[in-house]
Amino acid sequence: LKARIQAIYDHHKGRYGYRRITAVLRQAGEAVNHKTVQRLMQQLGLKSRVRPKRYRAYRGVEGYAAPNTLQRRFQAQGPNQRWVTDITEFKVNDQKLYLSPVMDLYNGEIIAFQTGPRPVFSLVRHMLRRAFDRLRPGDQPLLHSDQGWHYRHPNYRRLVVEKRILRSMSRKGNCLDNAAMESFFGTLKAEYFHLNRFDTVEQLQQGIADYIHYYNHQRIKQRLKGLSPVEYRTQAMAAG
Repeated sequence: LKARIQAIYDHHKGRYGYRRITAVLRQAGEAVNHKTVQRLMQQLGLKSRVRPKRYRAYRGVEGYAAPNTLQRRFQAQGPNQRWVTDITEFKVNDQKLYLSPVMDLYNGEIIAFQTGPRPVFSLVRHMLRRAFDRLRPGDQPLLHSDQGWHYRHPNYRRLVVEKRILRSMSRKGNCLDNAAMESFFGTLKAEYFHLNRFDTVEQLQQGIADYIHYYNHQRIKQRLKGLSPVEYRTQAMAAG
């Protein structure tokens, strides 16, 4: 059992604690208690390398804002019903990199993202167009964001209106209104960015793409019955 625990820990590069390792073992048919896994991990000297997540309030600028229609309802009954988005910043030496993703609240999957060296509107525009490729006939998701200028831009409103998407925005300075996306940013930085060293922005850019693929396809979630977002969506579609 210790060998299997060590193998799972190494495969996920130290990102998994005893709860997720227990879930993986149970999926493989191992009848094991989480306290047993915790004890064995302590004996092996294994501990999740992830730092605690912290929320940081965003103080939005003045201007037009859509109402907070989402109202912190961070679940959905099916794909493409409720989306959330935001932008986060990374620093490598004296350079910056910005990430703009869209998450589907049905399974927490990052369905589209764009990275770039500046937080310009094209960063969001390219992300939106990639997200729109996921829409099926009849889909009209709610798209929630903060009150950043990108999401109040006339071209942003035009793009989402063309797809008959309803906008929703967090209340000013209240990051918990977009807690699902804030949580993803915290996980990404804790499990990847803070655990690695980068010589160039390009190296980080590729690493973020690799991590998002891992996050979607391999990283299990307790609320998804121990499945990854893509596994959960695929199984649900097959069952339906």
